Amino acid sequence: MGLFILLGCFALLLVIGMPVAYALGIAALSSFVYEGVPLLIGFQRIVSGVSIFSLLAIPFFIFAGELMLHGGIAARLVSLASSAVGWAKGGLGQVNVFSSMLFGGISGSAVADVSALGSLLIPVMKEKGYSADYAVNVTVTSSVAGIMIPPSHNMILFVVAAGGGISVSSLFMAGLIPGVLMCLCLGFVARWVAIRNNYPTEKFPGWSVVLYAAITAFPGLFTAVIIVGGALSGVFTVTESGAIGCIYAIVVCLLVYRSLSWQGFVTAVKNAVRTTGMVMILVACASAFGYMLVLYDVPTELTKFLYAISDNPIIILLMMNLMLLVLGMIMDMSALILICTPIFLPVAAGLGMDPIQFGVMLMMNLGLGLCTPPVGSCLFVGCAIGGVPIQNAVRTIWPFYLAILVTLMLITFVPSVSMFLPNLLNG
Repeated sequence: MGLFILLGCFALLLVIGMPVAYALGIAALSSFVYEGVPLLIGFQRIVSGVSIFSLLAIPFFIFAGELMLHGGIAARLVSLASSAVGWAKGGLGQVNVFSSMLFGGISGSAVADVSALGSLLIPVMKEKGYSADYAVNVTVTSSVAGIMIPPSHNMILFVVAAGGGISVSSLFMAGLIPGVLMCLCLGFVARWVAIRNNYPTEKFPGWSVVLYAAITAFPGLFTAVIIVGGALSGVFTVTESGAIGCIYAIVVCLLVYRSLSWQGFVTAVKNAVRTTGMVMILVACASAFGYMLVLYDVPTELTKFLYAISDNPIIILLMMNLMLLVLGMIMDMSALILICTPIFLPVAAGLGMDPIQFGVMLMMNLGLGLCTPPVGSCLFVGCAIGGVPIQNAVRTIWPFYLAILVTLMLITFVPSVSMFLPNLLNG
């Protein structure tokens, strides 16, 4: 009955439109009341959820991404991608994917990726003769690179939700190959769709233009090198790397590019504060919610349920992926990371899957959920920028979904795809 109250209250509050964070908190406190547990303990669980030092890295990563967005770095990355791959058939589609791969490694946010690159590329692609739904589909699906390619604040949330014991640096490295592989698959699909629809080809600008674009973009790209390299080398902690990355981004945007206005800086600060506040409230309330899930022994019951259907590890992993994909379609990603990790991680560990591999699999599943209706925030933003009805975009987006699903299956069933670099890093 207690579990029914927890999940039923949460579902009811979501249906009536309450924000996910508050729905989690109220549902958890309702279960505390039902079980006769003092509410003081419930509020202690909420406060302890954000009393974790590693969470300090999240506002720095978010702020660094906002600085990149408003400091002109996104435009330079697009110029680099355009000069490097824009000459191929349907080149602007591949420019879009390549730009997402570069920008994702700096912003760490899929929604920021769609907002920044979509505003730059979708109008240009439509002007050059590409269909609006193609431009939106490429932009939306390639934005998942912002989650997979380090640094990613969602990976920090996973480490926190897993209860510690997982190296953030190793998880960062684990997402790199899958992220690049996904972008290669999306680039192939973008080219195939472009050939099929006879989209235009751009003229190769010459190697001198490519070299100039690379030199111009390098200072901005080096932000990711500082953040990830500092953490991997042990010179900085992940939190310190984020802080130094912010300082470096401000210096680059002000002194090198000279493209960060005072209004742009204020906007970046406001957006970073608002996003950080949302994430922290979510983490706090999800901590209490997760405590009740563990109290009701949900991970064990889920394991029994899956093994009752089949004892074949392949079938169980496919069912886990299906569950995560469906959940990703209807709920916010950050909330799902905090809720699903303590539930599904023990199941994956029971199958012999490394927690880092599971983390990458979780990120890819929930990242795809950002691109799917009915709650796909990246899909909504992309369609709004492109002026495309969501139903029109969904009708033609399936080849790009397949590209992400191929990568997801490789992550799930070929451990070396995600574990090669972490194993190399740890000797």
